[in-house]
Amino acid sequence: MSANLPRLAVGLTVAAGAMFANVHSFGDDHAARAQAAARPQQVSAAQKPAQVNAASLLKVAESQVGVAENAAGGGTPFHRWYMSSQRAAETVNRDGGSIRAYANAPWCAMFVSWVGEKSGLRPTVGWDAYTVTFAKWFKANKRWGTKSTPGAVVFFSWKGGKDLDDIQHVGFVEKDNGDGTISTIEGNTGNGKVEQRVRPKSQVVGYGYPDYKA
Repeated sequence: MSANLPRLAVGLTVAAGAMFANVHSFGDDHAARAQAAARPQQVSAAQKPAQVNAASLLKVAESQVGVAENAAGGGTPFHRWYMSSQRAAETVNRDGGSIRAYANAPWCAMFVSWVGEKSGLRPTVGWDAYTVTFAKWFKANKRWGTKSTPGAVVFFSWKGGKDLDDIQHVGFVEKDNGDGTISTIEGNTGNGKVEQRVRPKSQVVGYGYPDYKA
């Protein structure tokens, strides 16, 4: 794949021994289960994370720039961490398949989840391996919007769709460049790495907002 093209990093449909499908291939029953799964992780006062600012989280994300997948599309620290997490069992229960199937799965959402965990903000960054459900979780928690702020979790549709079900990729906003583009840090890019990119805002579906220290 050309280094100039975004890597298709869609959410996963896990089936034992099967390939991971495009977001549009989910059946009605699967979509209903995925939508329902966006709700249970409501953030309570008891779950409030350590107070961390956006710059600190972005420093964690930037420290991973250059980390690359193996020839099978997996093998990153983000895959290994997600597979060992409680959330992997929960998403397997939701999507079907097995935890082993995450080993070579598209990993943009796993990267975002890992950064949230390592920066101490997992309760309000969230954790998932499916980009669409990840976005719906932000919306269910009333932390969803259209303003590009540093540290926001940004969700993309390469064809410019604005429905949450159109989402194909996720990363972090570093800054709004003021010219119709944003600078980002993303995993699972077209080069199979964590990279800093400049993306047109026309490809943005929306933003999720972690609870940062002011």
